Amino acid sequence: MKVLHLDTNHPLLLNQLVAAGFENHEDYTSTKEEIESKIHNYSGIIIRSRFKIDKSFLDKAKNLKFIGRVGAGLENIDILHAEKLGVKLFNAPEGNRNAVGEHALGMILSLFNKMNIADQSVRNGQWLREEHRGIELDGKTVSIIGYGNMGRAFAKKLRGFAVEVICYDIKDDVENSDATQVELDELFEKTDVLSLHTPETPKTIGMINSKFIHNFKKPFWLINTARGKSVVTKDLVKGIEEGKILGAGLDVLEYEKSSFENLFASEKEMSTEFKELLKMNNVILSPHVAGWTVESKEKLAQTIVDKIKAEFC
Repeated sequence: MKVLHLDTNHPLLLNQLVAAGFENHEDYTSTKEEIESKIHNYSGIIIRSRFKIDKSFLDKAKNLKFIGRVGAGLENIDILHAEKLGVKLFNAPEGNRNAVGEHALGMILSLFNKMNIADQSVRNGQWLREEHRGIELDGKTVSIIGYGNMGRAFAKKLRGFAVEVICYDIKDDVENSDATQVELDELFEKTDVLSLHTPETPKTIGMINSKFIHNFKKPFWLINTARGKSVVTKDLVKGIEEGKILGAGLDVLEYEKSSFENLFASEKEMSTEFKELLKMNNVILSPHVAGWTVESKEKLAQTIVDKIKAEFC
């Protein structure tokens, strides 16, 4: 079986597929149209998020048996049409769930202890201890929306803290020893920290908006290591300005390109609300790297190889 690799990944992916009898071809630079002209020659595709695998692309992939997406989400793939054509879809949320859990926890602790502004003040020659007095996670209620691989991994990281962990998910009976599943009313009542771990779907796009934010009974901290389009930035900024949201840790932004590789081409493209967000000391930003560790790069690749081999070897 010929496999076309469209993004670079850990070398083990190439090496182990060869050892399993697959023939690897690499193309990291051709346009989508150029790839479409030759995709009929391949049984498999390995991709991260370079471009969308849509209906038109899939219809040209006459001999395609599988797509390996080296990451967690599948929103860049027309899942229904792929399944209709009998194309197997492999993703790897198991590969970077630990990294995401650690990053989310790191963002909370950084926000609570004002580490971003404390670091800058010391670098500027200041020694402002009272201004940088933090708060403790102990005794807080941490709420998780989306209790799959990522949500569970984050809940596991909270075991060492004296916190109540509750979760909400569209699936019933996801409760485990690390979190208690609740309805939204209870989540709105108790939350001190809200962490998102949902995929991008029609239901989650724009989920965190003004109406949603104002349902919370007390001010809360927001962490988003999931998908940027889940949070309406202008409503987030308004929520922070009004004191409904105490601060935010954002690894993802609604302005990201579908490839997740770019944000704004120039400052002129920046929205007014994003410029306001950049001025806020109670906001920490990172460039979609929560699941982007040295270890996760290897785990993601290994997970994809294992799933391909389990199905086709």
